[in-house]
Amino acid sequence: MKVWIDQDQCIGNGICEELALAVFELRNGIAYVRDNDRLLPSGPTGAAWVPAECEDAVIEAAEACPGECIFIDVD
Repeated sequence: MKVWIDQDQCIGNGICEELALAVFELRNGIAYVRDNDRLLPSGPTGAAWVPAECEDAVIEAAEACPGECIFIDVD
């Protein structure tokens, strides 16, 4: 599964980072998807593979996100 964020919809709540710190990072009030030490750009081009052990947390973060800005692609 892959995950990406539409930063135009992000309200900076931080629930994603709280639930899945290995995958999301909040910087200056905007959430980013992390790919190891790299922060990825907004949109589908910034999609990253989710480690298997983080999949449930990423799904929970997407469901809890008040900005509805987290998108999951299941391949």
